[in-house]
Amino acid sequence: LSMPHTVARGPDGRIYVSEMNRILTLDPEAADPAATVRTVIGDLPDNRLHDNRHPLSSFVFDGDGALLVNVGAPSDRCLDARGRARANGSGGCADSAETAQVRRHAYLGDGRWAQDSTVFASGLRNSIALVRHRSGTILQGENSVDLTTPDHPYDEINVLRQGGHYGWPYCVDLTTPLPGWSAAQARCDRRDRPVALLPPHAAPLDLIYYEGAMFPELRGRLLMSWHGYRRAAGRIVAAETDAQGRPLTDIGGRYAIYPRGALPYPAGAPSVRGKVLTPGWDAVAGRQPRGSPVVLAVAADGSIWVTDDRSRAILRIARSEIAD
Repeated sequence: LSMPHTVARGPDGRIYVSEMNRILTLDPEAADPAATVRTVIGDLPDNRLHDNRHPLSSFVFDGDGALLVNVGAPSDRCLDARGRARANGSGGCADSAETAQVRRHAYLGDGRWAQDSTVFASGLRNSIALVRHRSGTILQGENSVDLTTPDHPYDEINVLRQGGHYGWPYCVDLTTPLPGWSAAQARCDRRDRPVALLPPHAAPLDLIYYEGAMFPELRGRLLMSWHGYRRAAGRIVAAETDAQGRPLTDIGGRYAIYPRGALPYPAGAPSVRGKVLTPGWDAVAGRQPRGSPVVLAVAADGSIWVTDDRSRAILRIARSEIAD
């Protein structure tokens, strides 16, 4: 496999996997699983690492069976080597026509999807974290641009809608324009705003709704893996949600940082109301690296499985059984 990321069960019960340039299906329980591999969506942008900052693909199934597929932005801010905007003829980002978007591939039935796609939502730097709530809400975890300051910009949770534009590469946070683009190009007041801010450089790489039995207090909550290497990341966080699956927010909240302490979100901004499930997951010399969670899954017993790429392990979060 070439840089696989998302593994999900489709509407037909089969297993689907995203690679860098395609989505495939296979039967992992077959005598020869490799012989069952079939390409479902091919010819996704071949985002090789030396050409592209965001090579991973991800997807989620919509309610009608359509595939919503992430195509990440090839650059950080759509700027040239001198820090000038790489604009197209209409003044927008030259990369926006084919990338920085979530594409929709219609379901044709019988395990087939349209190879041609439409743009479902755009202005999304990297939509690795996608999830669909049973109400139909599609959430996206936005990995914002890599400014050098550790405390800006904030990452985001967005509610995706057909035709929405979420700001990349012109705006971050709620309506903050980015250097390199003029106010006339940015038009931040016309972009879709995030439903909630996440800590700066949290780098959300997965979102799932917890419906397991082991942790009834988490049922219905949105679980997030914060993969980033800055001081607010390296955590798994659970957020309360409303009936549509949108995270509940605080105004004027705070977020935890390593090694200890907390910092405020911007005044007046909606911030995710989250509970850290992995406190103390900082690096311990000779014992463990800082947490670097990627993909989340809920097992049949309700335990939470986590892939961690820094420790190269699959971790299991489960309730302790302590005898009286």
